[in-house]
Amino acid sequence: MRKTQRRMARRHARIANIRADALHQLTTDLVQRFDVMAIEDLNVAGMLKNHPLARAIADMGFGEFRRQLAYKAAQCGKTVVIVSRWYPSSKTCSACGYKMPKMPLAMREWTCPECHTHHDRDINAAINLRTVAESSVRGSSPVSA
Repeated sequence: MRKTQRRMARRHARIANIRADALHQLTTDLVQRFDVMAIEDLNVAGMLKNHPLARAIADMGFGEFRRQLAYKAAQCGKTVVIVSRWYPSSKTCSACGYKMPKMPLAMREWTCPECHTHHDRDINAAINLRTVAESSVRGSSPVSA
């Protein structure tokens, strides 16, 4: 039994080290490649209450990712913009600025009723976050922290 416990402990430690290494490599790469990075302030505690997704979310280490990104960026003189979790990044049209009043999470693509631009929800959110980061660097964004 003790032999099995030691073997399992070694496996768990190895997996934890692999995940930590991957996170360090990712954050280092991002800080080296970009001068300004924007990330959303997610409600991780609320996301963990969704039991089917809780393990995958916990394994991702969002909090550790944010911590590492912040301290590595500070060491290199780079900027990390934290966008408020209430900023409607995925339901604001990146072309004209129109904000959809309601959009269920299941809707992954949508067309803006104002300018008729077709959006992929995630790509549209990324474009909007980039815009917030760029405006934050210029000093005019009310959403960044």
